[in-house]
Amino acid sequence: MEQPGARRARAFALGALGGGAALAALMGTLVGVPGPVASPSGRVAVAAEPKVVVEVRNGTRRAGLARQVTRLLREQGADVVYFGTASTLTDTTLILVRRGDLSRGDVVARMLGQGQVRFAPDSLRRVDVTVVLGADFRVPKGRFPL
Repeated sequence: MEQPGARRARAFALGALGGGAALAALMGTLVGVPGPVASPSGRVAVAAEPKVVVEVRNGTRRAGLARQVTRLLREQGADVVYFGTASTLTDTTLILVRRGDLSRGDVVARMLGQGQVRFAPDSLRRVDVTVVLGADFRVPKGRFPL
């Protein structure tokens, strides 16, 4: 025989599990985590890989360069969450992969048309890639300065 209140407790637990799954799906949608997406045919498909989250730092004396590169990357689908000045000047444009694998840095290097990709994990930064623009950076061919 079932204990008094056991049925109610079991129903509550099942409801909480269902609600938790719905909440997780909603939160995944809000923060950009790929999840199931309904196609026009009504079938459910897995969404494409999420955008690369990038920060851009200007390591040159050229004013406004980080802002220009931010626009360039955003036009190509990158999620640039910060741009500003680097702490030191540099001669070489670096693409530092903070989390994930080197393929994220390769994606950004293709967008820019240049840069040395390096693995430099940093758990305090909330970005996938940090771009440090160096004196060698040139606007890609076919692009006008932004």
